[in-house]
Amino acid sequence: MTAPPNSNDPSTLLPALPQGAEILIIRLRSLGDVVLETPVIVALHSWRPDLRISVLVEPRFAPLLEGNPAIGELIFSRGLGETALDLLRRKIPIVFNQHGGPRSAMLTGASGSPLRVGWAGYQYSFLYNVAVPDAKEFYGTPAVHSVEHRISQFYFTGLPRGPIPRAQVFPQPDAITSVARKLGEKGIVAGAPYAVLQPAARLPEMRWPVAKFGELARWLREKHGMVSVVNLGARDDEIAAEVQTEMQNCATVVNGQLDIRELIALIAGSRIFVGNDSGPAHLAAALQRPSVVIFSVTDPVQWRPWQADHRIVQTGATFDHPRGDKAIAVSNPRAISTIAVDEVRQSCEELLAGR
Repeated sequence: MTAPPNSNDPSTLLPALPQGAEILIIRLRSLGDVVLETPVIVALHSWRPDLRISVLVEPRFAPLLEGNPAIGELIFSRGLGETALDLLRRKIPIVFNQHGGPRSAMLTGASGSPLRVGWAGYQYSFLYNVAVPDAKEFYGTPAVHSVEHRISQFYFTGLPRGPIPRAQVFPQPDAITSVARKLGEKGIVAGAPYAVLQPAARLPEMRWPVAKFGELARWLREKHGMVSVVNLGARDDEIAAEVQTEMQNCATVVNGQLDIRELIALIAGSRIFVGNDSGPAHLAAALQRPSVVIFSVTDPVQWRPWQADHRIVQTGATFDHPRGDKAIAVSNPRAISTIAVDEVRQSCEELLAGR
């Protein structure tokens, strides 16, 4: 791989791009990660609206970027060879790998771009010719929010530092209509206040007990006259039966009935979001919904709701940060199951009261 122009001063790379130049951001999976890419996209577009920002994304997560005015084009990641040929054909002058895994690294290298930006020390980093220092070197601390970690690639290559925008997701009118119809079929009339509850999470140790979500749903109904809508995705079968049992008399469960576009619309219409650390929690923040997020073995410093009104309830775990996008719990004084309903309820009260 040849060295890029101005490699001795990477901060000149973005300012030196000609008017209308295309840049490619690679951001493969997952739901929350794609949502947290949007502050970077907004910051870059606000600084240089002339640049054409393309984003390589998996087709299933494309709805998260639908309607975003800062994005010039979505490029879909399909087969490795097919996608690599597509990128090579486009002759993109600069590529940012914001994912860091082996597939995204190989696509970065296969793009043939003269400027291939990635973090130093990551897998297949020999495929990059602009190596960005990791968070500890760049910021002087390894514990930074995921958004701050990602934008460091752009700061390093010339984006002026400044306040980082909030995440943005855009509900689509047809999805809003579809959700209103589905809620109406379950007896929730248009305009009625509702909460969205998210009892699922990637790992069992990240899940607050379903029975406690049920207690919270009953309290929201009795104290605030608010129905709870429980979101379960197609991959949440492990807790689906328990959710149906615990929530049958106190909440409405949408079990695999919503696609991502409809999930966006559902959360956008809610009064409050309460859930475990998960992708939908980042959706709620992007949609500026007040949120209570429950943390255990993931670090709220890295994954708290970004630039949105929220409360965090956590187990008090401490973390080691081997690199900017990773945190390993080194101590956890209590299990997530020991978090009391009163702790979550108090956070809800503060948000619902506007405090």
